[in-house]
Amino acid sequence: MNSFTGVRIDGGIHPFQIIQQNAEGFGRINCLGQWHSQDGSGVVQLRLVHASDSHVVAQSTDWQQAADQQDTSWSHTFELVPSGGLYRIETRLVVDQDAPEWGVHGDRVHHIGVGDLWIIAGQSNAAGYGRGPALDPPELGVHILKNEEIWDVAAQPLNDTTRSTHPNLEQANPGHAPYLRFARDLKSALGYPIGLIQTSLGGSPLSAWNPDENPGAPLFNNLIHCIKLAGGKARGMVWYQGESDCGISLASTYEMRFSSFIKHLRNALDQPELPVILAQLNRYTEPQDDEDHRGWSIVREAQRQAKSSGHITAVSTIDLPISDAIHTSSDGNLTLGSRKARAALGMVYGHPIHWRTADVSRAELVEKTTVEVTYGHVENQLLFLGPGQDDFIVQDDIGLVKITSAACVSRDRVRLELERTIQGHGRIHNAYGAAPPSNLRDAETNVPPLAFFNLNIET
Repeated sequence: MNSFTGVRIDGGIHPFQIIQQNAEGFGRINCLGQWHSQDGSGVVQLRLVHASDSHVVAQSTDWQQAADQQDTSWSHTFELVPSGGLYRIETRLVVDQDAPEWGVHGDRVHHIGVGDLWIIAGQSNAAGYGRGPALDPPELGVHILKNEEIWDVAAQPLNDTTRSTHPNLEQANPGHAPYLRFARDLKSALGYPIGLIQTSLGGSPLSAWNPDENPGAPLFNNLIHCIKLAGGKARGMVWYQGESDCGISLASTYEMRFSSFIKHLRNALDQPELPVILAQLNRYTEPQDDEDHRGWSIVREAQRQAKSSGHITAVSTIDLPISDAIHTSSDGNLTLGSRKARAALGMVYGHPIHWRTADVSRAELVEKTTVEVTYGHVENQLLFLGPGQDDFIVQDDIGLVKITSAACVSRDRVRLELERTIQGHGRIHNAYGAAPPSNLRDAETNVPPLAFFNLNIET
């Protein structure tokens, strides 16, 4: 026997959920449930209103009859809901058509929005292990699909393990992550809600994400599962991973394996141009042998080259403070979140801003013992904060070539003076190894260029 009279909402939409808008700026909101009256009569009606003032969102979202009403069940879809929010769904059971405003009460769903969804994926610096207090408050309109499969206002720690039902359960309590700041910056600039889909896991190697390496790929499958829970589409992905793949055997294939992962992800979502904003690896301060140092540089170079897969950009992190040997601190994460938001605003949303990180374009032997390195995407001009020669390593066929001095000689060029002439094939690296010095900056943005590895020195 039914124990209620009125309308219930049992599924389709959830409190705090953010719906991914389409290319025209509209979303579809589905809802379904049960209804009951004492005599079995009545019409289920719904409307969609602004949570702030209860005005209807659009004429098409005012009170309307459920599209499908059966003996005890109903379902309905609001089509062409404009991006924005937060919104509220209201229901009622109308028994007297002459006085619908006195319909029997029904459930409501609060704090829902139409905007963009961003996937958070990678390992611990994506999950967030920053230590130390930082002002990074939650904000209505920036929401998250939590690991327990409920929507909520996004708050630190984003990879909350409470009642987690997913395989990305952290072994230790996570800390501060960069992506609440990222989402708040996007919401501020775009003017509509942002939803986060948290799927990262500390320590996870690329093989846990790439079905070509591991057909079971638990974190890849969980990522797809979470996106389907959120509606099946996302606007893009923020990625920070690679520390677990810096061993030389894995590093040498990272570029190919990462490209494979992205291809699988785009195919699974049927989004061949899904944007990806990745972080080039920060530092790791534990002692490393020569091969390990080379592995870190190879992975950073693979991340720099990831743009070849299209709709991918990398941001620099090498200058950000860390709160242990490997994890970006809370303050560093605030900076990283804003850097990635700026990259998203430029690459994904087409805002007319300078968003690319400065990136090397060539290295050239201009005199017998002089190499000039040219960078692209410099906003203002390059400068060194300290001894510039420590930022670079030059090698040739007989070994290391000592750099005696470095200077910024134009807005986008660095000149390196060498102790001897280059013998045979010359190569140059920047920010080499697990914990390299980093003194080169763009003066306007105070952001270091992307690190690079094994760039040929043209003669």
